[in-house]
Amino acid sequence: MTKYKLSGIGNAVVDIISHADDSFLDLMGIEKGIMQLIERDRGENLYAAMSDRLQTPGGSVANTISGVGALGLPTAFIGRVHDDALGQFYAKAMQESGTDFVNAPIPNGDLPTSRSMIFVTPDGERSMNTYLGISTELGPRDIPEKVATASEMIFLEGYLFDKDQGKEAFRQASRMTRTAGGRAGIAISDPFCVNRHRNDFIEMIKNDLDFVIGNEHEIKSLYETNDLEAAMSKTADMIKLMVCTRSGDGVTIMSNGERHDIPVNKITPVDATGAGDQFAAGFIYGMVTGRDLETCGKMGNLCAAEVISHIGPRPANDMRREFARARLE
Repeated sequence: MTKYKLSGIGNAVVDIISHADDSFLDLMGIEKGIMQLIERDRGENLYAAMSDRLQTPGGSVANTISGVGALGLPTAFIGRVHDDALGQFYAKAMQESGTDFVNAPIPNGDLPTSRSMIFVTPDGERSMNTYLGISTELGPRDIPEKVATASEMIFLEGYLFDKDQGKEAFRQASRMTRTAGGRAGIAISDPFCVNRHRNDFIEMIKNDLDFVIGNEHEIKSLYETNDLEAAMSKTADMIKLMVCTRSGDGVTIMSNGERHDIPVNKITPVDATGAGDQFAAGFIYGMVTGRDLETCGKMGNLCAAEVISHIGPRPANDMRREFARARLE
């Protein structure tokens, strides 16, 4: 019997968010608006330089899973944290938010819990500096069969494609869930990650998944093209459901020859952190509760709009109430 409506696999990262201006970014050598992987020493230096700190459990797919859990559905997250202060914080915070954190913090070992220093500038852009730590070691041994087979849907984080053991964990989890009658999907996560593992991404999308969610840059990167329409069509040809977010231009959904272009109400972001993650939460919530694709897209847009209206990568408002106000429930 299905225990979870949604489970996810991804980097278990503690997000540490701080305000900064462009001159601070220049001073610290931080490239604005992107995610950079950093080494441990660099992470410690950036942490010490932060003027203020908001600490939350993060990671792209973890944010999505938590968003769906906040909407009242049973959820689980599969990730690796060290048995250190940040790892204990992460595991406890996920449980308290209503999502089962199914892997206990791991004692011993040299790699600490992953963390990301996120600097938010007045224009709402976030510049992420991530030390991945123990998350990079996630592999097939970390996938509990009793979770994968008890999940109606499993959602995967493209960032973990950077290690072979991460790819194998994805294939294993997807096959377990689909064999048990569930569905599997992936967040592409990052065009640079696609550039490093293009063939593996395409092979998995074609053979092991039911849906894919990516922004326009990520979808185009699958085929090394600037032609978004061509890239979306090629992706839709090899998977049941393709979802492409296009920032202020809305979202395009393609499935079995059916297409929906759903606009968004443009707003000035306070903090763009988590916009894609919470779009996925709203969209997947719609999927697992049986909504049509257009409604799923509208739910995703509402969740994205809510999260960029405040600091932090997770919703602050009751999104079920927001759905009801928008006549989506």
